[in-house]
Amino acid sequence: MRLDGRRESSNVEDRRGMSGKAVAGVGGIGAVIVAALFAWMSGGDPLSAGLQAAQEQMSARTETVDEGSFTEEEQALASDCKKILASTEDVWSKVFEEMGATYESPTLVLFSNQVNSACGSATAAVGPFYCSGDQKLYVDLSFFTEMKRQLGVEGNTFAYAYVIAHEIGHHIEYLTGTLSKAHTAMNQTNKVEANKISVRLELLADYYAGVWAHYEDAMNHSMEYGDLEKGLELAKAIGDDWLQKKAQGRATPESFTHGTSDQRKRWLKRGFDTGDMRTSTFNVQNYNDL
Repeated sequence: MRLDGRRESSNVEDRRGMSGKAVAGVGGIGAVIVAALFAWMSGGDPLSAGLQAAQEQMSARTETVDEGSFTEEEQALASDCKKILASTEDVWSKVFEEMGATYESPTLVLFSNQVNSACGSATAAVGPFYCSGDQKLYVDLSFFTEMKRQLGVEGNTFAYAYVIAHEIGHHIEYLTGTLSKAHTAMNQTNKVEANKISVRLELLADYYAGVWAHYEDAMNHSMEYGDLEKGLELAKAIGDDWLQKKAQGRATPESFTHGTSDQRKRWLKRGFDTGDMRTSTFNVQNYNDL
């Protein structure tokens, strides 16, 4: 995915270096980030924190970040994240305008080790997440560094653009009212049915990531050969069934919270192919047809 010469979003809070120092246990920081990968991929992200009471609202910080303290790789990742966020702003502003609405951009918070949000405090081990309580998405860049190493997406910007676009997808759900309705329904049912609603939310966020990529490429011709395929490979690797089989040797569908590999691939590609905002996972009456 080509991002050269693109603008960087200004809707960014760089809190790297401001967080308290987290001490990794056995296995060191690498094990923590591997845990972050699994948490994000298998439902550990605090998207569901929208179900919790708001906690520990982060007060305004006046400290500045010394960018010289970060590696060249970290700075490149930060720049790419800002450019990807800028792209989502451009795309979704146009899409919402066509729907007769106004897009309200979220804020990207870059942090290291741990962070406070309106949905509570979190560490790098939860992976990237969106908090509807403050309309911010939170990213520890070490997640992407480890993701490249663990999942073989070195040099493919679209792979982590997909991660950001997925979290932005939850913001779209928030703006359209889908997230609030889903969370209300999840609070009024049993765990198994709540998990099914969560799957619909996650697959819809995947779909919206595909919609973003559809319009991003139409507007900027930024997608390169193999980008979509790499995104689909990542979608496969974060399916509940794939992760559970790898972790415990079997899959338990009633515990799925994000969807199977095939579902995640299908909804991401469907969004990319159609760019149709009239489509929603909540319009599929039979859960087994997702």
